Amino acid sequence: MDQEEIDKVVLAYLDKRGFKQAGLALQQEKQQNSKGSNASSNAQIDPDIAKQILSLSEVDGPAQYQEGYSKLRSWAYSSLDQYQHELVRVLYPVFIHAFMDLVAKGHIQEARSFFNSFRGDHEVMHTRDLQKLEGVLSPSHLEEMEFAHSLRQSKVGIKICQYSYDLLLQYLHKSQSITMLGIVNEHINFQVSPGQPNSIADDAEYVTFFGSEQDAANLINQKEIHWGLLEDSLEERLEKMGAPNMDSDKADGEVREGELEENKKRSDGGKQGTTPKKLKKDKVVVGATAKAHRSDSVAASGAPRVKPELALPEIPVEVEQSILEDLRNRVQLSSMALPSVSLYTFINTHDSLNCASISHDGSLVAGGFSDSSLKVWDMAKLGKQNVTSPLQGDNDLATNETSSSAGGRNYTLFRGHAGPVHSATFSPFGDFILSSSSDSTIRLWSSKLNANLVCYKGHNYPVWDVQFSPLGHYFASASHDRTARIWSMDRVHPLRIMAGHLSDVDCVQWHANCNYLATGSSDKTVRLWDVQSGECVRIFIGHRSMILSLAMSPDGRYMASGDEDGAIMMWDLASGRCVAPLVGHGSCIWSLAFSCEGSLLASGSADCTVKIWDVATSSRVPKSDENGKNGNVSRLRSLKTLPTKSTPVYALQFSRRNLLFAAGTLSKQS
Repeated sequence: MDQEEIDKVVLAYLDKRGFKQAGLALQQEKQQNSKGSNASSNAQIDPDIAKQILSLSEVDGPAQYQEGYSKLRSWAYSSLDQYQHELVRVLYPVFIHAFMDLVAKGHIQEARSFFNSFRGDHEVMHTRDLQKLEGVLSPSHLEEMEFAHSLRQSKVGIKICQYSYDLLLQYLHKSQSITMLGIVNEHINFQVSPGQPNSIADDAEYVTFFGSEQDAANLINQKEIHWGLLEDSLEERLEKMGAPNMDSDKADGEVREGELEENKKRSDGGKQGTTPKKLKKDKVVVGATAKAHRSDSVAASGAPRVKPELALPEIPVEVEQSILEDLRNRVQLSSMALPSVSLYTFINTHDSLNCASISHDGSLVAGGFSDSSLKVWDMAKLGKQNVTSPLQGDNDLATNETSSSAGGRNYTLFRGHAGPVHSATFSPFGDFILSSSSDSTIRLWSSKLNANLVCYKGHNYPVWDVQFSPLGHYFASASHDRTARIWSMDRVHPLRIMAGHLSDVDCVQWHANCNYLATGSSDKTVRLWDVQSGECVRIFIGHRSMILSLAMSPDGRYMASGDEDGAIMMWDLASGRCVAPLVGHGSCIWSLAFSCEGSLLASGSADCTVKIWDVATSSRVPKSDENGKNGNVSRLRSLKTLPTKSTPVYALQFSRRNLLFAAGTLSKQS
């Protein structure tokens, strides 16, 4: 091989790699040498060097990717068990970027073959990512698809021990797999730690796919947030007023008994099949409320007080009095005193129920359906018609004697949406209902007038979730357009747009003081936003699948998030760190709810169970663990698992008196 052929190969290689300045410099040097002497043109280059240069010129061939990845995969899986799990995790980012490199170079057919050959290795952990990348069919898709574009622009962060890192580099150099070495060098950022390999169990943040975003998240999480409660809240007023004076436990029990009977009729008419034994138990628990209330108030007063950033609505006097009455009669829950639970079951929905919602007192239950309808059941009326009647759909009307005609149906039907209803939520006082749909709109309904009041338009794609603020008037929405938006009831256009997620925003949750909004996304992150500025003030990274549910603790310090894999994480808002994971569910977490004093967390799942978790003891992280090293050591303790009769749990709601309501649809038993 003569010098001219070598120069052509080198120039072609530099051009492919994008080293334009180096290519120009080589051409200029070549021109200068050609003017001087032709003696060097006849010189022959060493054969070994020529082979090496030729191998570099063929590095971008499609076969190099298939062969290089296959060998790397075989080597990783045949490594010693002690280091295997660390080395195997390198495969996924290499696989993804090898596929995208092939697409970028126009080798579409080879890219699809490569993708289909090895995708099975990563289906379990990265199903959602693979489904998105299936749609990449041309180089232009890499730029148009936000997810793929983000992957190309950022590095993957992988934690690995020093010895595993040395083994990997040694293999890549010995095998002369320049294609694989190039991908590793360009797209992976290794976080090398001394000592032994990390255990598989401590794996929550083992691979952060957007490595550069981890640094950005750390920077954002240094911002100060004010997580305390609002000044002059109803709880604070009640604390200043003091608990009612009772001469004895007996007198307290007698008073509570009368109130319990009255409130059973007024608020909890939907609780079906209440037995004398159950009533007696409730009397005993509620009778202890006056004693417990003082310690509750002390715990709540420990949270700092903050001023509202939004102009909050005034609460009507009669509503305020009703809430204060509920707060006085609140049952204190703990690991020794678990809540009473009432499950509302939808039957014969024919898989058309998409969402469920329960009012704060449990008196109203709403369901959103695929036929674009919203149905609301009044539990008091339903209880009078048929004490054992479940929540039934249209197909049951013909066989239900109490609601055989259209006018006698046991629910209120709201129609207006032009697509499936994905979310519904009651206002804090139960007088309004919000629903969101695939038709990209949000509708406000009056539960008193049984009519649609407003249609809010702003999103361009389906709206997955909508939630009222804790004091009403304001609400937030989450959409397929990767944004969350804040609205007020009196305006048809959004007040704020929160943009920053890389995929669908699947759920939203207001902070207790209304100054912050949390959003969960299919990009596997949770973000906390300042509602006044619209700025992201926290990014929580650790989930491995899309976030489906969020809940805020009553004191505003902690947040719980549940994902598609059944994992739940408890976060400290101040530090942005994971306090403890909750391990136990086997399927999607559809709903989360804190008890009113924050000592318990309830989780509802598609695995047909409700679990009660002990938050009070588990969320107290020792000072020695606050540096984040033992983020996965402290696990929340599961107090109780409540199985249902084949009913996935769609919604959970603690009443102001700390009764737990749940709702779900009866599924076909396998």
